[in-house]
Amino acid sequence: MAKRKKIKLGAIVHGVGGHVGAWRHKDAITDASVNFEFYKQQAQKAEAGKFDLVFIADGLYITEHSLPHFLNRFEPLTILSALAAVTSKIGLVGTLSTSYSEPFTVARQFASLDHISGGRGGWNVVTSPLEGSAKNYSKADHPTHPQRYRIAEEYLEVARGLWDSWEDDAFVRDKESGVFFDPEKLHRLDHKGEFFSVQGPLNIARSKQGHPVVFQAGSSEDGRNLAAKSADAVFTGHESLEEAKAFYLDVKNRAAAYGRSADEIGIFPGISPIIGHTQEEADRKYEELASLVSIDKALQFLGRFFEHFDFSQFPLDEPFPDIGDLGSNSFRSGTDKIKSKAREQGLTLRQVALGAATPRTDFIGTPEKIADLIQRWHEEEGADGFIIHSSVPKGLDDFVDLVVPILQERGVYRTEYEHDTLRGNLELPIPENRYAAKALSEA
Repeated sequence: MAKRKKIKLGAIVHGVGGHVGAWRHKDAITDASVNFEFYKQQAQKAEAGKFDLVFIADGLYITEHSLPHFLNRFEPLTILSALAAVTSKIGLVGTLSTSYSEPFTVARQFASLDHISGGRGGWNVVTSPLEGSAKNYSKADHPTHPQRYRIAEEYLEVARGLWDSWEDDAFVRDKESGVFFDPEKLHRLDHKGEFFSVQGPLNIARSKQGHPVVFQAGSSEDGRNLAAKSADAVFTGHESLEEAKAFYLDVKNRAAAYGRSADEIGIFPGISPIIGHTQEEADRKYEELASLVSIDKALQFLGRFFEHFDFSQFPLDEPFPDIGDLGSNSFRSGTDKIKSKAREQGLTLRQVALGAATPRTDFIGTPEKIADLIQRWHEEEGADGFIIHSSVPKGLDDFVDLVVPILQERGVYRTEYEHDTLRGNLELPIPENRYAAKALSEA
């Protein structure tokens, strides 16, 4: 067996939390989602733990039933640019939709973040699952699921082309001769495709890591194909090691079918560890968190995945209702999984709603147990790294203080950063400038 790379780690920083009731916890900072000091502390704690990246998620549509964090939160590129000034090594990754933005603007924004941070920028490419997003962007209809992924594929093609507008040594900046740049090393893209027509060039140079690192989140067929073809890394989520291994192998095989090496794409499941000095303490932390969620809130949380469907119209303790194809044009892989699991296990609506809102995973226990699971998932090729969600307040502190030292002692996780760019720490190659590479091949 080829030697595995060391485990990679990212931390999702999401204010008052991705859990329905986390904001009500006795230790929660209730304005954390718009509290810069909180984000700064989390980013610096992750950097102290030698994490590869911090990740800021995003969405474009809310209702009165949305999670508290979704109602009032920072826009990712804004907060990441601020965090770039108070960190020095950790990667800075944010979500931005390809369905409701323009590639020239977004390529410029992420290139700017990459320069501000010294080559630590990353883009989580999403296609916006919520149908209501169209209402906020002067659109009559939300694009269909397949169309959103066709848009995303072309969008990425344009963005990467724009990032190559300038060759790395294009800017001469010679005061004596008056030559600021070499015009032969400036290139227009002149892209004309199904969805976009973009001339270029981009008005900012490549960064020291060449291109920002491209992440993709989506586990449907379309999502897996986009990731395998175009992404540097994939954010995903799994309930078991067996499920994680199947996804890992599938995406790596798809990447190989596109002529890519398996090492060119990293797989990062999200996990929500709840850590206690004993199993009993960890269990108490979970139960305390779960007690903060009413069944009404759980139903609202479940409904968001199904285009904000109102599940309260159905009996709670009868089998999960047949809702047909609802959810297929939003969180398709997630809603398909919810429906099939309910059907196969004969779950009631109450069980499905509470299971979605307060999931109980294997990653609840002592630091040693969490470290064992992380190491096993990595060694058995269920993951190249993990995105750590903090379900409980101070969850990231617990992970960095208690789990990271164990992984370091075992030699499966770094003790110091190897590089000062995100691409370098993830062990990803710097993309060649397409025009410089072409000139070299023709020389």
